[in-house]
Amino acid sequence: MEGVSVRKIKKFCVFCGANSGKDVAFVNAAFHLGEVLGKRKIDLVYGGGKLGLMGCVSTAVAQHERQVLGIIPSAFTVNNLVGETCGKEIKVATMQERLLMMMELSDAFIALPGGFGTLEELFQMISWAQLSIHNKPIGVLNINGFFNGLLSFVDHAVKQEFITPRARKILISATTADELVDKLQAFRFESDPALSKLKWSPSSSQKEKLDLTLRL
Repeated sequence: MEGVSVRKIKKFCVFCGANSGKDVAFVNAAFHLGEVLGKRKIDLVYGGGKLGLMGCVSTAVAQHERQVLGIIPSAFTVNNLVGETCGKEIKVATMQERLLMMMELSDAFIALPGGFGTLEELFQMISWAQLSIHNKPIGVLNINGFFNGLLSFVDHAVKQEFITPRARKILISATTADELVDKLQAFRFESDPALSKLKWSPSSSQKEKLDLTLRL
């Protein structure tokens, strides 16, 4: 990354499966990502609990004596459904409140392999970046080609003109943790000139007229 200015990322939010997946490479990669974050003195925000890949990455970060924050809906804590959170825990009422808090408390986002919940979190962050609600970098760790199909679909949506080339740049990918962290630290957000005019404060009337075709 010589010659490239990098942003200071202190807290990564990691989205990933509460299952371990079929391939042991997923577990190994989750542990390795946690080790990379720990060695770089980066703290972790995640969905709480100790199941699956979520448990792997949080355990690895904690073992390197970095702060771990789990944000978890209260419903998941009943009967110890997801196990004990590794580190500090914040309980919230809803899934949307959880995701909003993750966005506010993190400097960047990484998605590891996971299911519908992981994909929802990933695409919500991408959508919010497109709308200039935040300008934080977002990436996927493409372990053994897990995200190949998803990345191909996104590129297909660009070709079909449902996603703009500018918006496509929001989603970053890499095959190793070190490469992905480096890319995210070097990321420079390029906002849509029209969408960047939107005001998202509670007091905003949001009635500004935009001269564009929204591709959301």
